[in-house]
Amino acid sequence: MGMVASLGLDHAVGLSRARPLALARWLFAVALLVAAIVVVGGITRLTESGVSITEWNPVSGALPPLSEAAWQAEFAKYRQTPQFIQVNGPAGMTLATYKTIFFWEWIHRLLARSIGLAFALPLAWFWVRGAIPHGYHLRLVALLALGGLQGAIGWWMVQSGIVHDVKVSHFRLAVHLLVAMTTLAGLVWTALDLRATVRGERPHRLRGLGALALAMVFLQLGLGALVAGLRAGHVAADWPTMQGEWFPAGVDWSGGMLRAVLSDPYLVHFDHRWWAWAVVAVLVVLGRQLRRIGARPVSVALHTAFGLQILLGIATVLSGIALWLAVLHQLVGALLVATTVWGAHTLGRAR
Repeated sequence: MGMVASLGLDHAVGLSRARPLALARWLFAVALLVAAIVVVGGITRLTESGVSITEWNPVSGALPPLSEAAWQAEFAKYRQTPQFIQVNGPAGMTLATYKTIFFWEWIHRLLARSIGLAFALPLAWFWVRGAIPHGYHLRLVALLALGGLQGAIGWWMVQSGIVHDVKVSHFRLAVHLLVAMTTLAGLVWTALDLRATVRGERPHRLRGLGALALAMVFLQLGLGALVAGLRAGHVAADWPTMQGEWFPAGVDWSGGMLRAVLSDPYLVHFDHRWWAWAVVAVLVVLGRQLRRIGARPVSVALHTAFGLQILLGIATVLSGIALWLAVLHQLVGALLVATTVWGAHTLGRAR
């Protein structure tokens, strides 16, 4: 009897120490940082800055070159890459121009380091203080590991542009983006679950319609990454047709259908355009279901996100891939992931 009372007291103390709302706010803040790095990553891709730093030094690389000799040494390494030899060298790239592309890649890596610290240090503090509710320890460690994996994938992606080609592999770029978006989704879902515990709810489940919507959104994100990696956005500057045709005439089928689907700029661009409308159809159904259960704010946020994303996608094409529009398109893509997670989480309330 005394042991039972002791266990009950320990459980009560554990609950009093748990701080789910504080953890939720922390995870939302980290999610905002992930959205920010997605934006910086988009700028890095669009400015061809990704391979400007040819080494991965997690600690010493936190500082940029601090002397003229150090800048010359970095520039010398970059001049050995296929991108410089075949593209930027013949175009007359100077050290001043190199510093510009170096800046974006350095900011991208610095932000990645900052996100790692912004997650790991508070996690350790909450853990030591006993502030993490029961059942969330493993999930938070998994999110930390996913962030570490993302750093390794980023370097794996950059290597493809240093050794093999004038640009990074569009497949590796897609993996890099999708892991970032998966991390964002995991952060938002976990934060929403923590908020739900305050209302006395159990963790929500990912159910049919919500799972379908997220899967379709992620496929669209993957297609968007292939478009970015292949520079496929530049193959047509008209909409809804492509170079005046409903189906692009320049598709190269000589390598087979699978290669065309994954690597032909015309077909990848075409698929990204029209799969978007399939995604919209499912998100509209999701939004209607959310309204039906009384979750109108979630529905409004979801409709706003996908509506703005469609408009930005069209505007980006018509502008000839203007940098600021393309970056906004990528940012709203991250917000669309977050709002779709919100909608799927709301539908998944445990019965």
